[in-house]
Order: sequence, then C-alpha cells, then structure tokens
Amino acid sequence: MDLRIFTEPQQGATYDTLLAVAKATEDLGFDAFFRSDHYLRMGSGDGLPGPTDAWLTLAGLARETKRIRLGTLMTAGTFRLPGVLAIQVAQVDQMSGGRVELGLGTGWFEEEHKAYGIPFPKEKFSRLEEQLEIVTGLWATEPGKTFDFHGTHYDLTDSPALPKPVQKKIPVLVGGHGATRTPRLAARYADEFNIPFASVEDSERQFGRVRAAAEEAGRDGDDLAYSNALVVCVGRDEAEVARRAAAIGREADELKLNGLAGSPSEVVDKIGRYAEIGAQRIYLQILDLDDLDHLELISSQVQSQLS
Repeated sequence: MDLRIFTEPQQGATYDTLLAVAKATEDLGFDAFFRSDHYLRMGSGDGLPGPTDAWLTLAGLARETKRIRLGTLMTAGTFRLPGVLAIQVAQVDQMSGGRVELGLGTGWFEEEHKAYGIPFPKEKFSRLEEQLEIVTGLWATEPGKTFDFHGTHYDLTDSPALPKPVQKKIPVLVGGHGATRTPRLAARYADEFNIPFASVEDSERQFGRVRAAAEEAGRDGDDLAYSNALVVCVGRDEAEVARRAAAIGREADELKLNGLAGSPSEVVDKIGRYAEIGAQRIYLQILDLDDLDHLELISSQVQSQLS
C-alpha cells in the first residue's frame, strides 16, 4: 500500500510551508506529494496568505526534492487550455527528472471562478474528454511529427507537440463518483482511478464500475491502479486525536466514520479494509500543514506497519 501526502493549500499556505511538507514527505519515506488545484478557500477561515498556483508550486518542488512523485488531485480543466497544460506538465516533468503525475478533472467550484474572472462553462465533462485526448495525444506524438485535433471545444492545427516529458508516459489520474461517464473516461485515458472521500462500500462499487468499463473497452481492469483520497487524523491517544481534529475544525468521531482517524492501529486496520477491496494507494489529506509531527507519527507507526 503506497501512502501519499495530499494537501489543500487554498485553505491557507505559503510556498515555504508547502516546501517544508514536501521535504518531510520525502524524508519520512512517503511515496508522493500531491496538492489540490484551487484558488479560493472553502468553509470557515480567512485563507491567508492567499492561494498558490498548483503547477508553479510543483515546478518549485521539482527542483527542491529528489525522490518523491509530484502531482495534482485534480488539476481543474477550467483553469488551463489543454495545449498550455501539456507544455506546463511536460516542463515540470523535465525539471523533476521524470517524477510528475497529472490528475485532471472538470473543475467544479464556481465561486473561485467568479472571484478570479475565470470562465465557468456549463458543459464541462465533454471539455474534459477533449482535454484528456489532447494532452495525452500531444505527449504521444513522435518527435518530428505534428498533432491535429478538431473538436467541439478545442482546435489544434500542425502542433509540433513539444516539449516532451522525460517519462515515456506521464501517469494520468481520473477520478470521481460518477457511475457511467467517469468510469468510461478512466477506462480510455487513465493509468490510475481515484475516488475521493468515499466509504469502503462505495469505493468497492466504483472500482467495480471502472474495471467493467475497462474490460468493455478491451482493456484489462488490472491495467489501472486504484486509489482513495481520505482525510487523516492520527494520535497516540484519544486526547491527541481530539486535539488534531479540533485543529482542522472537525470532530474525532466524525473523522473516524468518514476518514482515517484514531490510533495508529485503528488507522492501519481501516486502511486494510480499503486494501481488501482493491485500493493500492491512499492519498492522506493533511489539513494542518504546520503539524509536521503528525507526518512523523504516520510514518513511524502507520506506514511502517504497511510496508
């Protein structure tokens, strides 16, 4: 079971804070550092000092880390043109020596689009389909050849399809709860399917839909990796769990029900339940980015039992 650290910087974090978390991620033996792609905080709090851009952040971290994978859950398709995104991600892959992964989704948070003057189209899923075809098509185009695409939303003519990533194929993540279109999209384009904040039972159903869609598309369901994203709150005792829950504005009992919370042994047991239904990777949503002791505890007393 791979454990990856997943951050939500729109809630309030500087680049220096994210760098500290990424370096701790690497030093403590976690597999990867991922971040969300949002420009506006959600829920309570002031969001200070303001948002950081996902791909600018990952570009910086690419030069300041050596081992961990770097990526997004999920890049918002509404924020970037697919041709530009393909260039950005390929460049960061070069800067990292081939450690980048791209999670790409439709974009959904209308308020942040209004706040920063970003168009929020009504039809987003068909745009995402075209974006995935364009981004993966540009990367797959042989050097010296050109790429063309003529769709409903995007039109590319005689693209040199440059630059190329270091990796032969950058892993692409598709995710979500949709019962029909999302599994089909994952079956066509994804190397990994991720379901966020879902129960074991809901995850098992959705993994099954993706496997079925893959087989219908003529692909082995085991070609994809399957993962969950879950909030994490671990403590050595109940008081520490409660303190960490309060720090992120949550209740310990609610987190135990809806996430990975409790003692290290409780969290290991629950991760085991996800492993039993096919999850191979867990993205641990860390909401208090100043609590590096939390990461150390997870590394020494949770991850150590899973490796």
